[in-house]
Amino acid sequence: LDGVITDTAYYHYMAWKKLAHKIGINIDTKFNESLKGISRMESLDRILEFGNKKDLFSKEEKLKMSEEKNNYYIALINDITSSDILPGIESLLIDVKSNNIKIGLSSASKNAINVLNHLGISDKFDFIANAAKCKNNKPHPDIFLMSAKGLNVNPKNCIGIEDASAGIDAINSANMFSVGVGNYENLKKANLVVDSTNQLKFEYIQEKYNEYMVRRII
Repeated sequence: LDGVITDTAYYHYMAWKKLAHKIGINIDTKFNESLKGISRMESLDRILEFGNKKDLFSKEEKLKMSEEKNNYYIALINDITSSDILPGIESLLIDVKSNNIKIGLSSASKNAINVLNHLGISDKFDFIANAAKCKNNKPHPDIFLMSAKGLNVNPKNCIGIEDASAGIDAINSANMFSVGVGNYENLKKANLVVDSTNQLKFEYIQEKYNEYMVRRII
């Protein structure tokens, strides 16, 4: 979702930056890259460790801080609309659905349904995995395996798209075909890497997936 369907990563960054500043920690966009694809509590732990304050807060205090960040984030995303869908994504969803292929969402965000509703595309998804019910977060494969099960599809017949290295690791661990969107160096473990969402064309992805499956058989 974040960074693939819409650029909510920026809103996450602004929310974390506001919270971090409040406790005397300054984070920048470079550090924010390390927060992509992981859970809210893991993100908070990384920020506290970065600011040498990991052991200064109790579990209860960290939960409160996590909720405070989430409130900042929700306030920011309340204004997003269908115009905030990243280039090429809407046509990709239409092409996938027109080929009778099921679509699942595997996001670590607990606000995923809220974001999809604001974007006006929640009806495009056959299954939305509940991150709160996953034992392990990305880079573990749990949430992608949950989506495959929810769609009643064998994981090896699935394609996962991610913009974060933790997400690519999770897709690969789920034994799915992985597509990375963004910087190649960060995503080089993916089976296929494209520079931007504009390059996520159904025919192209299907072609590369078919080539991958042939190589697996051989």
